[in-house]
Amino acid sequence: MDQPIAAETAPEFATRGRITPFIDGAFLPPGDAIILPVLYPATEEQVSAVEEADAAMVDRAVKAARTAFEHGPWPRMQVAERQAAMRKVAALIRTHARELAWLECRNSGIPFAHLMRLGIPRAAQNFEFFAEFIGQSAGQVYTQDNRYLTLVTREPVGVAALIGPWNSPLALTSMKIAGCIAFGNCCVVKPAEQTPLAVARLMELIQEAGIPPGVVNLVNGRGHITGDAMVRHPGVDLVSFTGGTATGKTIMSTAGAGLKPCSLELGGKSANIIFASANFERALDGALLGIFSNNGQQCLAGSRILVERRIADDFIAAFTARAARIKVGDPMDPMTEIGPLAFRAHLERVLSYVGIAEAEGATLLTGGARAPGFTRGHYMQPTAVLAPSNQTRVCQEEVFGPFATFVIFDGFDEAIAMANESRFGLVSYVWSDDVGIALKATRAIRSGVVWVNTPMVRELRAPFGGVKESGLGREGGHSSMQFYTAEKTTTIPVEAVGMARMGMG
Repeated sequence: MDQPIAAETAPEFATRGRITPFIDGAFLPPGDAIILPVLYPATEEQVSAVEEADAAMVDRAVKAARTAFEHGPWPRMQVAERQAAMRKVAALIRTHARELAWLECRNSGIPFAHLMRLGIPRAAQNFEFFAEFIGQSAGQVYTQDNRYLTLVTREPVGVAALIGPWNSPLALTSMKIAGCIAFGNCCVVKPAEQTPLAVARLMELIQEAGIPPGVVNLVNGRGHITGDAMVRHPGVDLVSFTGGTATGKTIMSTAGAGLKPCSLELGGKSANIIFASANFERALDGALLGIFSNNGQQCLAGSRILVERRIADDFIAAFTARAARIKVGDPMDPMTEIGPLAFRAHLERVLSYVGIAEAEGATLLTGGARAPGFTRGHYMQPTAVLAPSNQTRVCQEEVFGPFATFVIFDGFDEAIAMANESRFGLVSYVWSDDVGIALKATRAIRSGVVWVNTPMVRELRAPFGGVKESGLGREGGHSSMQFYTAEKTTTIPVEAVGMARMGMG
């Protein structure tokens, strides 16, 4: 059944029927480019379309960004002026929060309530945070050699290619934009072709906030067409990408040919370790949030739940019972906990892992099929399996959906060995009220982030990123500054310094 939604929970906002490139402060008139449909995952109806930017259109966008960087006011503004503009962007995001959440929901299927609570406020916070950060950052002075004063300053790098993901389009793409332009850079942005709506609206808010034309430009299209043209363009100085590991490897290889620095946040298969010493109810709540929030589509999901044998039966039973009661439904319904997956091919891929798991000897605990009662939409039941070992594909491959895999361990050493037995290393979770066990685990686990006794929390001041095939580089205050700026050393003699005089005969 397609559930009716009360009018007050389903606001209607204008949607661009066709999203063209946004270059030099304005959307271009429709052209003759390839058109890609944008679908609403809840009903599979087309709600918009994007024009795919080819190499020529990407060139136009990069040249606009380059002109703004080389000749425009943004890199030359006082820090206070950039701060004011970025704070205005944040304020406009908050003012238009319901519209942005509605647009995001319409092309992603992420529940509207979740977006209003987390996704949209995070987008505003990104601009607020970097506005504050640039007001506090400082250079360095070296005086050890008392003949000289040596200054180390930071300057913007130039033009960045920013490629965002489809699983949290506005929050994660705005993190790249804010971190990039705060330091005086300009950029060309490409959201995922499936989820362009809220990011396109953000372009107008950026313009309204007073950020000069050309500083932020938008193109749309598939990775192998538009994204590839961006990464290869000689006018692009650096590349930031969030998405799949295979694509990240291709981007890094292509960027490497041009000696372009890359920041890559890629896949994950995060271990969520539940020790017997954990607070049972908090660990249960955290495990459910860790895998099923955001429709299960997040690289930092705690998708591998490792449970100590002493509590395994009780924990798995409680988790399974709760998972079966999760409300799957229309993403505009405020009571919905899991909405539809983002697109049909992805739903089919996630469902295929049920058969893969059972073929390898896993036990299906709950779910494992499309959610019943829907005639349209990419709805899936919350799913959990018990795997016979950590070597199975469902323990080693990123499923990226509402699909939890349990593995039982005996003792601390086996838990850590399992956690590290992965080609990924983005985040990990540790649940234990024994401080010694928790601290020992954080030192032993190989991942870029470790969360202890808490589900996902993002501290923007701290670096975020992974190791191994989860990527390289970090986002966050100092980490973003290091990526989006280049150090310059200037040495000045305190007084005239003696030097050899050549050619005096």
